[in-house]
Amino acid sequence: MVNLVKIGAIVRADGPIGLFGGGEIRSGDVNLVLNRVNSAVAADGGAAALIDSGRMPDAVIGDFDSLTAEYRAQIPADRLFPISEQNSTDFDKALRSIEARVVLAAGFLGARVDHQLVAFNTLVRLQDRPCLLLGACEIVFHAPPRIRLDLAPGDTVSLFPLRRVTGRSTGLEWPINDLVLEPDGQVGTSNRAQGLCELEVDGPGLLVILPRTALDQVMQAFLTDQTGHWPARAE
Repeated sequence: MVNLVKIGAIVRADGPIGLFGGGEIRSGDVNLVLNRVNSAVAADGGAAALIDSGRMPDAVIGDFDSLTAEYRAQIPADRLFPISEQNSTDFDKALRSIEARVVLAAGFLGARVDHQLVAFNTLVRLQDRPCLLLGACEIVFHAPPRIRLDLAPGDTVSLFPLRRVTGRSTGLEWPINDLVLEPDGQVGTSNRAQGLCELEVDGPGLLVILPRTALDQVMQAFLTDQTGHWPARAE
């Protein structure tokens, strides 16, 4: 546990934090995440994947309806942070309780479509909490104000709006400069990188979907503060 600070239900760290959910986690993905983060947090039943790998979670956050008694008994009481309200998912409860430059999250994509949709909703609602969702083939994140990535020519770059957004791009086969992207209108899926890509967005609400090979570049962009930040959403 490195530079981990807990205040109430809040977990903060200077570096990246790993977050584990109770959904599908591919063989090897627990170690992939742990090798890139300083601290490991579980959203409710996601603690099982960590404990089974030999790593005790630094914190477990959620309503604990999917954390079995067997696993809960193994976790020190001061690492358990129950949030009992039922108006949000465990991913939401955990992500809003974490402060880090970037969160790398596994166990939230795959399996049930409704779980994936609500995870995407959470990424956009909690716009001030940078988070990368790790999937079987792709990574998904909420587009920051700007990002610059050196992608392989031909890499798929999908942009999917959950709000009305506009922006500019370079290095994409089909630039978005003159487009208005909307969830019930124009979207930007299945675009292709030509190499070095730059994306600027005028406001929050755009999801970026990239190959897993871009993971380290995207993490580095957030960690070195090249991306800018969205403010917390007004309640």
